[in-house]
Amino acid sequence: MNPNTFQVKWKGKDLFDLVCRALGLRETWFFGLQYNVKDTVAWLKMEKRVLDQEVPKEEPITLHFLAKFYPENAEEELVQDITQHLYFLQVKKKILEEEIHCPPEASVLLASYAVHAKYGEYDPIVHKPGFLAQEELLPKRVINLYQMTAEMWEERITACYAEHRGRTRDEAEMEYLKIAQDLDMYGVNYFPIRNKKGTDLLLGVDALGLHIYEPDNRLTPKCSFPWNEIRNISYSDKEFTIKPLDKKTNVFKFNSSRLRVNKLILQLCIGNHDLFMRRRRVDSLEVQQMKAQAREERARKQVERQRLQREKQLREEAERARDELERRLIQLQDEAHMANEALLRSEQTADLLAEKAQIAEEEAKLLAQKAAEAETEMQRIKVTAIRGQEERRLMEQKMLEAEMLALKMAEESERRAKEAEQLKLDLQEARESERRAKHKLLEITSKAVYTSPGLPPDSLDSDLSFSRENLSFDFKDTDMKRLSMEIEKEKVEYMEKSKHLQEQLNELKTEIESLKLKERETPLDIIHNQNTEQGTSKHSNFKKVLPEESLPTFTTAGVASFLSVRYLK
Repeated sequence: MNPNTFQVKWKGKDLFDLVCRALGLRETWFFGLQYNVKDTVAWLKMEKRVLDQEVPKEEPITLHFLAKFYPENAEEELVQDITQHLYFLQVKKKILEEEIHCPPEASVLLASYAVHAKYGEYDPIVHKPGFLAQEELLPKRVINLYQMTAEMWEERITACYAEHRGRTRDEAEMEYLKIAQDLDMYGVNYFPIRNKKGTDLLLGVDALGLHIYEPDNRLTPKCSFPWNEIRNISYSDKEFTIKPLDKKTNVFKFNSSRLRVNKLILQLCIGNHDLFMRRRRVDSLEVQQMKAQAREERARKQVERQRLQREKQLREEAERARDELERRLIQLQDEAHMANEALLRSEQTADLLAEKAQIAEEEAKLLAQKAAEAETEMQRIKVTAIRGQEERRLMEQKMLEAEMLALKMAEESERRAKEAEQLKLDLQEARESERRAKHKLLEITSKAVYTSPGLPPDSLDSDLSFSRENLSFDFKDTDMKRLSMEIEKEKVEYMEKSKHLQEQLNELKTEIESLKLKERETPLDIIHNQNTEQGTSKHSNFKKVLPEESLPTFTTAGVASFLSVRYLK
């Protein structure tokens, strides 16, 4: 930020409002402008001039627009999509930079939702192996903890990503926040303190209350003070005092050596307590209007998604029908081609058999002619057989040979006649096969006509097209009631699915557990595993939250009865 680009008299609120208007943000109470000062950070005060505060004087002045307070339940409290998106970006950054400890199995699941929020619904044709090669999706601590390549991590993340079908990008971001808000370090601001005995500790401030940690264990607090059980917090110079609502409980005192840190602790305590009380009261008119608008917008988006889903379904059905018709047409074409080939083979066979029959008939005629000649020769021999005994004997021998030859010729002639008769029968069979093949071709052609009406190819698309009038519908009360019932039904179904979230995380943990390198586990990893086995977390230190009527009363000044601040010289 360049001081010359804004008015010198601007207060912190003027600059903050300018940023919120630019973003279209209305849930401004969660956010603030942060800047670095010496060895800590500070938040821009709304009622004080910007240049009168301890902002860096070098140009350009750098201010970070960040979430200052975190919601208890992101799904119930965050109304605007822009608010949800800003929280998603900030929480994802903190997890990747390991400011929030995240176990490996949860890191994989969160990475899959981050991919869904960026790329939309999974499409195996578009999202091919390697599409996440340049993405930073997992903390380096998790990557170094396992003997897994980048391709193996991508395969695990993509498998989870593919299961998120049917969700929008906004829904994927909300699923990310719903998982992240259950992490032990989510939304906690840590500050180094010392108790009365001089023991180094950490003070954690979040949406639920105050927590006391050991320096080497930021996951599980030694003790916790929910906001509804704190009667008073005060600090004098460097000493803070926490007075529980139960007067029988001991007062807890601690020291913080830096004044800037003390002021920051006080700001966070006031802001978180105010939001804690605000959540337990009826929403203001502005918030009610925002939630009503958000519900209407979600309903409109739901109707639009359903309309698009129906259009997509009808389009897919039309494409499947077209593919089926094309497949059937190709099948009929193949059958017609095969029938034509069979007909051609039948015609060729018939021609060949006719030719063989003609040849056999000619051979039979030739044999009959030879038999007649042999008979004539035998008669001639009989007439001339009047010579001597020797000639007679020779003649008888010749006659016997002629008779045998005639007999053989007669048998051969009879065989050839039978063969010619068989060839005639085969010819008739071939012609009958040819007639049946022609009849089958006619049946296939008629069947193709009934299956695919004689329309040109261009008319196929017109038959498969759909009028937008069939897809339009009115926003009637009955539709909205039905939509509300569907939304409630989806909510119940989601609650049932959320019961299996832990099972999904355990399954992921089991799949990659065999590849873990135990020697690379950090102290926080070891503590997290112990807490998981024991079923403990920062929330297990809380007692049951009291109803609103049992909460302490606070003045509008914010610190009158809750935080009494005394600067003792």
